[in-house]
Amino acid sequence: MFGTTEMQINMGPQHPSTHGVLRLELKLDGERIVDTRPVIGYLHRGCEKLGEDRTYAQAIVYTDRMDYCAAFAENLVYAEAVERLLGVEVPPRAQYMRVVLAELQRIASHLIWLGTHAMDIGALTVFVYGMREREFILDLFESYCGARLTYNAVRVGGMPEEFPEGWVEEARRFCDVLPSRLDEYHQLLTANRIWLARTRGVGTIDGKTALDWGMTGPCLRGSGVAYDVRKAIPYEAYADLDFDVPIGEAGDTYDRYLCRMEEIRQSRRIVLQALDKLPGGEIRGKVPRRIKPPKGEVYHVNEGPRGELGVYLVSDGSEHAYRCRFRSPNFVNLQALPDMVRGHLVADVVAVIGTLDIVLGCVDR
Repeated sequence: MFGTTEMQINMGPQHPSTHGVLRLELKLDGERIVDTRPVIGYLHRGCEKLGEDRTYAQAIVYTDRMDYCAAFAENLVYAEAVERLLGVEVPPRAQYMRVVLAELQRIASHLIWLGTHAMDIGALTVFVYGMREREFILDLFESYCGARLTYNAVRVGGMPEEFPEGWVEEARRFCDVLPSRLDEYHQLLTANRIWLARTRGVGTIDGKTALDWGMTGPCLRGSGVAYDVRKAIPYEAYADLDFDVPIGEAGDTYDRYLCRMEEIRQSRRIVLQALDKLPGGEIRGKVPRRIKPPKGEVYHVNEGPRGELGVYLVSDGSEHAYRCRFRSPNFVNLQALPDMVRGHLVADVVAVIGTLDIVLGCVDR
């Protein structure tokens, strides 16, 4: 009568914290997690195969649909990969414009992470505050490219348009407001005893294990590994800009929270520097009307909000990529979930899913 049996249950996909697109097979000993297996594929849309069916210019719009919380980062890494195939040089002004938009996108992405992560744990107010600042950024993107979620805001060789009149001043105004708003988030969460209880010591992973899994972004830096593509392999204008790479020590959910919060401050710092140094000149390089790169292959990476974004392209000399594949940090980071939740309670799974900051559109691709 005192024997115990393990029970296997499904968490998701119809579960608020898995957002309808992730299923976890949990093996439980009472409330304690023995093992788990993520089941993906609920949001598959074939973006990689579409990238082989459409021309290089047409494929950019499909990158929006992968990580739809950071569409500009996906646009950018794909365009950069095509530019490397072509051997095209992007004008300095376009490089700085790309940096400004990429960092604003990083801030917006981290804000939606903060709001949904806190809401899943039970702090609804933070979601409302985070969306307030994110709306400001979406207004900036809308005034630049006409879209608020899927932007298609990059062109091979440069940018589609100049910043509208008054746009730079609005971006500066947002940067002026942001520090006080970040202080509000810290007042609500950083020393909150409920937040500490739900995040400290939860989902701990050390730096070596995180590297073994191939984790990148804040999930890796929270474990003390200072790897950031913007520093390790500088692209666009990042080599000319000064910023720090925040890292954690414990490698738990709380450290990853602190890393992302500091990344918001560093992104603001980058935006202001890029706006100060914004050079004049053209915003488009010399790109042929019909983009037909010479035969060859390229693998290009940049630093998205969730980690290292990669694009592998193979050209056969036609207008279509022979092979188009994406390295998704969402997919790679999700692999480590079983290690991170093993031994924890069911309620802790919600906190760990939130700290991974996964977007299933990019996991399934």
